[in-house]
Amino acid sequence: MEQLNRKTVKVNSYTEKVIQFGEGNFLRAFIEWIIWKTNQKTDFNASVVVVQPIEKGLVDVLNSQDGLYHLNLQGIDNGKPVDSIELIDVVSRGINPYQNFEDYLKLAEQPEMRFIISNTTEAGIAFDPNCKFTDKPALSYPGKLVQLLYHRFEYFKGDLSKGFIILPCELIFLNGKHLKECILQYIELWQLGNEFKNWFEKACGVYCTLVDRIVPGYPKDTAAQLIERIGIEDKLLDKAEIFHLWVIEAPQEVAKEFPADKAGLHVLFVPSEAPYHERKVTLLNGPHTVLSPVGYLSGLNTVRECCEDDLIGKFVDKVMFTELLPTLNLPEDELLKFAKDVKDRFVNPYVKHFVTSIMLNSFPKFKTRDLPGLKTYLERKGELPKGIVLGLAGICTYYKGGKRGEDEIVVNDDPKIMDLLKNLWASNNCETVAKGVLAASDLIWGEDLNLIPGLTQMLTADLELIKNSGMRQAVKSVL
Repeated sequence: MEQLNRKTVKVNSYTEKVIQFGEGNFLRAFIEWIIWKTNQKTDFNASVVVVQPIEKGLVDVLNSQDGLYHLNLQGIDNGKPVDSIELIDVVSRGINPYQNFEDYLKLAEQPEMRFIISNTTEAGIAFDPNCKFTDKPALSYPGKLVQLLYHRFEYFKGDLSKGFIILPCELIFLNGKHLKECILQYIELWQLGNEFKNWFEKACGVYCTLVDRIVPGYPKDTAAQLIERIGIEDKLLDKAEIFHLWVIEAPQEVAKEFPADKAGLHVLFVPSEAPYHERKVTLLNGPHTVLSPVGYLSGLNTVRECCEDDLIGKFVDKVMFTELLPTLNLPEDELLKFAKDVKDRFVNPYVKHFVTSIMLNSFPKFKTRDLPGLKTYLERKGELPKGIVLGLAGICTYYKGGKRGEDEIVVNDDPKIMDLLKNLWASNNCETVAKGVLAASDLIWGEDLNLIPGLTQMLTADLELIKNSGMRQAVKSVL
């Protein structure tokens, strides 16, 4: 069977206008698909250069296929089943700045470049004072971005028409605000001068956004059938649900330059993305983050299996409807409808969303997705939400590693967080683990969670119950 590339298939070529940090499944199933659709429906005519944000990634594979891959969308649309597969042709090339730093900087010299988009996980938008301007590249995403911006500023001699529209897609509330703060911190740390700072603030816009689409990623269980269906080898097959929503807090001038809302897509340019963000993060991502370790340690592998399981399904409902929903301030009927729609998306019969894919960087995810609800629930109810705390115990237990039956548990997170959990579990004492995790202020939480009344004791008890009796018994104890 032929390999997928631009010699074996005829595809369009577009003008490179977008620099994208991240080459993972989500961006390819969401941003690239939106740009592909916008190219079809408008005169946008844009292609994407993908920058690999960490040293090891998929850029080599992406380049071996000349940026091409297929996206399989499945779900129910207006009551009718959809199972489409499309060739996405908007990625022109990929760059690994750790190997080709000069090629990375040269992106800033292209006058048509206008947009910077990123999804480097919740841990990606962070200021690391150890980064140096002379690093090739800086380790952090904001550091790399400042290196690129400064090169553009110098190359075009401060031309205000050569700024960037920067759209972070990391699932952090006010992600644009946080990214801009990091950029300004690096400008100060690296002493890049007021002239550059003024250019950045006048010429560039960093906008808050919210993304929403469930992307299980590579469809390993149906890949053979899909490859037979398309008739060509594709190592980067991607899969997602039909539903999509991109909320961008930006003025209409940005919408005119990026006309995705004119392409029949659910892309909204709004004065504030806050209500959309809080609802989505709390009622979709919040349950995702805690059901994944609980379900996995109960012997389940997908979100759908978790929701349809007699026991774990009740746990998901408890977390979503009883613990997280009451912490939001929107009208209850609106929240209930959204939560029920989310449950329908969770049990989409066409999508196998493996819980292990959700558990990447679980601690930063819990901090942004579940911890605010835990605090609000405690404040309003006078007690801790047992399901959410059990979810945190599940994450701690998952990070212990080892085996689940015959399967090796493979943890993927910041090496410092993984080392912390390894060292804490070496004590073989659940109270030590609970106190140590909750005390990880600098590394994870930004505060000492041991100060939350009753949390240390409840987390310790959950860890001991999981250790001694198993996860399913622990779930029964909170229902």
